Amino acid sequence: MTAKRILVCITGASGAIYGVRTVRALKTLGHEVHLIVTRWGEKTLEYETGLSAQGLSTEVDSTYSEVDLTASPASGSFLLDAVVIVPCSMKTLGAIAHGIADNLVVRAADCALKERRRLVLVVRESPYNLIHVRNMAAVMDAGAVVLPASPAFWHRPETIEDLVDSVVERILVHVGVEPPNRTVWKGLNVQSRSTESGLHRR
Repeated sequence: MTAKRILVCITGASGAIYGVRTVRALKTLGHEVHLIVTRWGEKTLEYETGLSAQGLSTEVDSTYSEVDLTASPASGSFLLDAVVIVPCSMKTLGAIAHGIADNLVVRAADCALKERRRLVLVVRESPYNLIHVRNMAAVMDAGAVVLPASPAFWHRPETIEDLVDSVVERILVHVGVEPPNRTVWKGLNVQSRSTESGLHRR
C-alpha cells in the first residue's frame, strides 16, 4: 500500500481520544501524518487523555500552529491525500460551512474542498440543533464527509478502546486507508469480528 500524507486536526470538542487513536493507527500503518491541535483542542486533549499536544507531536511527521496561516496546509499547492478533523467542534463545522478560514484548521479544510480532496469531519455533539444540521448539510453539499463519532456495538465491544476504534476504522476507510483485518458485518449467524484486528487491541 502506498503511503498517504494525511492532516489530522484535533479541535476542542469532547472526544480527543478519537484523534489520538487516528494518529496512532495511521502511523502504525506507515502513513505520513501532519497534525494541528487547536488551543481548546490542547486543553481537551490533556483533560480527557492526560496527553499533551507536545507529547502527541512527537508521534507525527510535522505539526503546525492553528494561528500560522503561512504554514504549508494553508495552500492548495501542498499535496495532501486527506484532511480529517477529529473531533470536529460545532464552531469549526460552522466556520467551514461558511468559508470563515480564520485559522489553519478551517483554511486546510477549505483547501481540501476547493482542491476536491477527501475531507472528513468527525463531529462530536449531542443533541444537534437546527444550525448544526444545516451546517452539516452545507459541508456535505461542498464535498465533505460528515462522520459522527457514533461507536458501533454490533461487534460486541469489551473495552472503551474497542468502542473508539470502531469509529477510527470508519475514519480510516473514508480517508482512503484500509485497516488491517477490518471488522465487517457478515450477518447474525456468522462471526463478524476479527480477533486479529490491528486496531482492536486487547
